[in-house]
This record gives sequence, structure tokens and C-alpha cells, in this order.
Amino acid sequence: LLADGAAGVIGAAHAGWKGALAGVLENTVAKMVELGADKARIVAGIGPCIAQRSYEVGPDFPALFLAEDIDNERFFSPSRRDGHHMFDLPGYVARKLARLGVGEVMPTPCDTAREDNRFFSYRRATLAGETAYGRMVSAIALER
Repeated sequence: LLADGAAGVIGAAHAGWKGALAGVLENTVAKMVELGADKARIVAGIGPCIAQRSYEVGPDFPALFLAEDIDNERFFSPSRRDGHHMFDLPGYVARKLARLGVGEVMPTPCDTAREDNRFFSYRRATLAGETAYGRMVSAIALER
């Protein structure tokens, strides 16, 4: 969720790995600027998501991010499984927002995959063989 309170401009984007890699953050910030926001005044809150310690990805996954920027290697650490990696999605999103010039980026310190008493998680449910996994929603609004 993004806001430039002074300009009265807000935005919302779902930045899972596919969307974040495909430009959803860039497009959202660009549209906000088009509507009168100043990047330096934008405050972005990264909503609840899976943390790196829970986000294991396969051997080919990092290449997608390294093709964008070799420095994206910092968002991958070795997994216990050979050839696999642990991906830091909120770190990747936070850095992308900072590089876009967003004034303040605030990640939510949580792990949806491990905090089953607080959050739904598709990954947690499917790894456990469950078919029901719930949904989450975040919202932002302007007060008039």
C-alpha cells in the first residue's frame, strides 16, 4: 500500500514474485506520480507476506531475478536442500521501492507461512496437503 498524503494520492499493488519482477511496483509509482504524487513523499507499507526463512525456491528460480540485476543475488541464501534457495521477497520489494525513489518503505515484520494463528498462507496449506487456504485483503482509502 502506498500513499502521498500531501498530494492525496494512494496506490495498492499485489507484489508477489511474478508481479514484482514484471513491473507492478514501477507501474504503480509511475501512475501515482502522474496523479500528482511526489516519489520522495510516498510512504509504502509492505503487507504481510512469506519471510525468507520459509520461502524455498527451486534451482532455476534465482536466474529470473539475476537476469534483471546481478545484485539481486543478495535476496537468495542457500537452502538445506541441494540446489535450492531461500528467497527474500519482502527484501526484494523494499529495495525495488527504494530504488524507485519512494521516500519511506515499511515492511511488516511477519511470516505468513509460519504464523498460522494470524495469517492464511497458500504455501503453508499446499505443503501440508490442505485444499482450503483462506484469503487475505489489504485496503487503503482517502479520507475526504
